[in-house]
Formats: sequence, structure tokens, C-alpha cells
Amino acid sequence: MDEALGRLRPDQRDLLAWWVPDARVLEDHSWGLVDTLVLELASAHGRLILKAAGPANVHIRRELRAHREWLTPWLATAQAPTLLFGDERADMLVTRYLPGRPLEGTPAQDDPGTYRQAGELLAAFQRQATVYDEGWNDRFRARVVRHLDLPHRIAPDVEDLVRAEVADWPGGGAEVGPTHGDWQPRNWLIDDDVVRVIDFGRADLRPPSEDFVRLAQQDFSRDPRLETAFLDGYGRDPREPEQWRRALVGEAVGTAVWAYGVGDEAFERLGHRKLRSLYPGNG
Repeated sequence: MDEALGRLRPDQRDLLAWWVPDARVLEDHSWGLVDTLVLELASAHGRLILKAAGPANVHIRRELRAHREWLTPWLATAQAPTLLFGDERADMLVTRYLPGRPLEGTPAQDDPGTYRQAGELLAAFQRQATVYDEGWNDRFRARVVRHLDLPHRIAPDVEDLVRAEVADWPGGGAEVGPTHGDWQPRNWLIDDDVVRVIDFGRADLRPPSEDFVRLAQQDFSRDPRLETAFLDGYGRDPREPEQWRRALVGEAVGTAVWAYGVGDEAFERLGHRKLRSLYPGNG
């Protein structure tokens, strides 16, 4: 498995040799659809996780910001990995290995208790800070249009409806705070009934309901008990109807376009299903 280290850039290999000179690859956890390399390592530091990416990939920089600014509530209960080394210029970081197995696909994914914990975790994370972002709505609207301008397989009549709706969305600002950005069972671990959190490559300041969209289009829609438990743990429902509609449209478009671009047909179909539910009778 150590040949996996050969996929690092020369500067990344040099930096890893400085940080963890005795690193030995145990397992390659890379997803394969994007250029982020995720390796489980053994060393004198213990079991570690290495993440590295190319210079055009912003995920490592976002992940480093999350580790340095927002993970304190989860680190206090050992429910997030501890950062050991990180370098934005090298697009690389090393954390301690976090115990647990991937929660997605296990019985825990159908357990309301899991979602109650996930709601509690998210509330602790998001309530750390709230600021007013004067350009949030403008950037969000522009991002949806930018996605529609990329190659995709969204039905033309649905695309026309989305573009017409987006043109009427409000500009200006919104209240934002820390969000995980990909809050769903794929990024949770389960260990002795304790939920832990990984993968902060999409962490950023956003309206809090942005962390509800992936659960809503997947787990909540198949079992309403999971949504009830999640909100019980979270403590309230932050979804204001008009902003929530915009979040769902943006997520559905982004899913369909991004998944088409990387060749993930199953995820692309999810995006198209969501668009059909948002624009019934079209597509």
C-alpha cells in the first residue's frame, strides 16, 4: 500500500517525511471521484489520517479552517478528529484516526437515536457564531446560475423553470454561521452507539438550514421519524420557507450537475429526482 504515497506531489511527500517520517499506509480511503487522497497511516504517532489534494481543490483549505476555528465542541467529547499537522500551501493535513465505522448502510442509519445525536452535534457546532454576510444571497444565486451553465443532463423545461425562479430570488445578505456542508450519514461514524463526525472539506459560513438539505432529500424523506428525532436533538427548526425553497433548488441543481461532471450516475439520479419533486409535471 505504500505505493499510494507516490500519488502525492513532491512537495507533499517532502512535508509528510518531515511531519511523519515513519509513515506507513494501512488503507486507502480515497473516494476516487475527486482528486483528494485519503490514506490511513501507521506511525509512532499512532493511527493517522492523511488528506492531500491538488492546488485547484479548495476542500483541504476549508477543512483546515474548520479544524482551527470550529471543532472545539466536538473535540471536547472526542467526536471529531484532532488535527496534528496542516499546510494550506501544500494542500495537505494529518489528523489522528477517529475510532468508529462508517455509519451509512448500517442499522444505525435507520435509528432515530442516531439522528437525535446528529441534531445535538450540529446545534453545538452551529451556535458558536452568527454573523451577517452582506453578499450571501447574491453569491448563492450566482452559484446556481454558474452550475446551470456547466454541462449537465437537466431536462430543458426544468432548466428554464429554475432559471426563471432564480432570477426572482432576493439579493443582499443573510445571517450565517459555521456549517459542515455535507451533513449526512456518509460523514458520520458510529462507535458503541456514539456518533462521530468526519470530512470537513465543505465547511463554511452559511445559513444554518443549509446543513439540513442533504438529510431532507435522503433520510428524512424516507422516514419522517428521523426528521422528528433530528429536530428534537437540534432544538428548533431553522428552515424559513422561502430560504428553504432556495436551498433545496440550489442543492438539487448542484447535485445533478456535479454528479454528471464526475460520472456518479446514482448521485446524479438523486439530483434529478429532487428537481422533479420541486417542479412537478416537468422533466
